Amino acid sequence: MNQPLSSIPESNPPWWRQPWPWFLMALPLSAVVGGIITVWLAVNGADDLVSDDYYKEGLAIRQVVERDAKASQLGLMAELKAHAGALSVNLGGDLPADPDSLRLRLIHPTQAGQDIVLTLKAMGKQQFMAHLPAMPPGRRQLQLEPPDRSWRLIGEWRSPLDGQLTLQARP
Repeated sequence: MNQPLSSIPESNPPWWRQPWPWFLMALPLSAVVGGIITVWLAVNGADDLVSDDYYKEGLAIRQVVERDAKASQLGLMAELKAHAGALSVNLGGDLPADPDSLRLRLIHPTQAGQDIVLTLKAMGKQQFMAHLPAMPPGRRQLQLEPPDRSWRLIGEWRSPLDGQLTLQARP
C-alpha cells in the first residue's frame, strides 16, 4: 500500500507559520535595532567629560599652577555664604588692591551646559555679593578669581547651595 508522495496530506505548515524561523530572525534583528539605538544615543547625547579645548588647557597648566601659587603667596581665603538666593563672599588675605568684582565659576563635573558663571560685585572692603540662580541638585567645582585672572581659589560644593564654605589657597 504504497501511495504516491503527491497524495500524502501535508502535515507541516509553511515556514512563515512556524515559530522557530521567526525566533532565529529575531536575534540578529534585535542586534541591528540595538546598534541603531546606540548610534542615535552617541550622536544626540554627547558627553562633556573632555573639554573642547583640551590641548590649550594642557599647554596652560603651568599658568594654572602659577595662579594657585600666587593665591597661596598672598595668603588668600574666601568665606562663601549662600542664603535666600544670594551669595556673599568675604575675601581675606594680603591683596595689593581690592578688586571691583570677582568671578565665581560653578562647574558641573560632566555637563558643561550646566556650568554657571557669577560676577560678584564689591559691597565693601573685600566683601562681594551676587544673585544665586536656582540650580539642579548635585556637586559643583568652584573657582573664584579676579577679572585679571592673576590668582584663583578652588573648592567643591554640593547644590542646592545653602550654608557656608571656606576656600583656601593650596600651598
